[in-house]
Amino acid sequence: MSGHMTPEEFRRYGRQVVDWIADYQEKIESYPVLSRVRPGEVLEALPEHPPEHGEGFEAVLADLDRVIMPGVTHWQHPSYFAYFPANASGPAILGDLLSAGLGVQGMLWATSPACTELETRVTDWLAELLDLPAGFRSGGAGGGVIQDSASSAALVAVLAALRRADGGAAGREGITRRHTLYISSQTHSAMEKAAGIAGIGAGNVRTVDVDPATLAMDPAHLDALLAEDAAAGALPVLVCATVGTTSTTAVDPVAGIGEVCRRHGVWLHVDAAYAGVAAVCPELRWVNDGLAGNADSYATNPHKWLLTNFDCTVLWVADRAPLIGALSILPEYLRNQASASGEVIDYRDWQISLGRRFRALKLWSVIRWYGAEGLREHVRTGIRLAAGLASWIREDPAFELHDHHPFGLVCFRPRWDGLPDAEADAATLELMRRLNASGDLYLTHTKVGGRVLLRMAIGAPATGAEHVRAAWRRITEEAGAGA
Repeated sequence: MSGHMTPEEFRRYGRQVVDWIADYQEKIESYPVLSRVRPGEVLEALPEHPPEHGEGFEAVLADLDRVIMPGVTHWQHPSYFAYFPANASGPAILGDLLSAGLGVQGMLWATSPACTELETRVTDWLAELLDLPAGFRSGGAGGGVIQDSASSAALVAVLAALRRADGGAAGREGITRRHTLYISSQTHSAMEKAAGIAGIGAGNVRTVDVDPATLAMDPAHLDALLAEDAAAGALPVLVCATVGTTSTTAVDPVAGIGEVCRRHGVWLHVDAAYAGVAAVCPELRWVNDGLAGNADSYATNPHKWLLTNFDCTVLWVADRAPLIGALSILPEYLRNQASASGEVIDYRDWQISLGRRFRALKLWSVIRWYGAEGLREHVRTGIRLAAGLASWIREDPAFELHDHHPFGLVCFRPRWDGLPDAEADAATLELMRRLNASGDLYLTHTKVGGRVLLRMAIGAPATGAEHVRAAWRRITEEAGAGA
């Protein structure tokens, strides 16, 4: 079999693929949450060489079941509690299919006006749904753009901040003096990676103290570090505040940090990758405290908790000029009348890569299918289930609760009375290993104050109260057996 797939063949196989996905969603609970293959097992099951002649799509589907599925960890499983959710909903999947079918490469407005203008509209929609500051809307100096991940958003923010800090000198001549970037011990590792890629260097990433109880960044220590570095001749570039850290969902005091940044003239990036979408619920809009008038850039991930499958991060900037100044390069082959007119947005200038997918279609599909009401209900369900789990942990004398769980993440550990700290930590990790190996659920861990905690993140669309209760029952039984 060779040659292009005909429209009729596409219809036939396309129906099979959609049916396969629907069947998978229906029977997902029958799979072990965590893949049980050993390293290299999937690779060994795949032919070493590509086929000389084309094969039928039936063979692809057969190998999907035989080879691929055993090596899949099921992120949409209702008992997946490991990392933050990576929601995949029906409307988002269909929106992604439409994007793939259209095959748009939306680097310029001219290469597909709808790709650009739908993205402008849906990022404004999301800013409205989250009640973000008006300066992030496209009608003013700022605006939003869809990135692949919060890591890319962090890098783009660093490059824009660098442009503003030194007037573009680093882009023209390279970094010729010490530049500094500011994080806390709880900031996502993407910021350190961004500093390395941007040429600032990991050694110039300064770590700000956190409050031992809340793990929130200390604005006073930030102020002292900025003053110290400036006095030593460094050029402070960017401070990253986090709303909902990966480790425990700690929340930095954005207002206090913003005041320090304004005083020192430093770019403030707010990473709300997981928790930012919670602001779709009016009662949770405290997560936006301090953004207005302080944040130069802000990122959150609809692909984590807002029912939009990966990849879909939205980055907003209060002023697009430094961003475009840092990232715009215009070779002759990209010149066109629309771009020259200044009347359109070319999102290629808002990201690292030139090419870009039509990601806006899936976010548009999700917002239209669920509406604000449906999105709020999804977020509230995760928080309600997490609060229930936290109450059971708090009431159980054999466990200790990390008492900060405003969203869908709960951190805790068995007490392991009588064991030294190191042995208790080892016992907690062994408990997690046994639980994950069972196939019944999937957890991850973190460390707070040097002690190991289990992380249980709730928010998959299929997760209900019965799954959380079953997981807690399994945890207590296994902890008791290992005591």
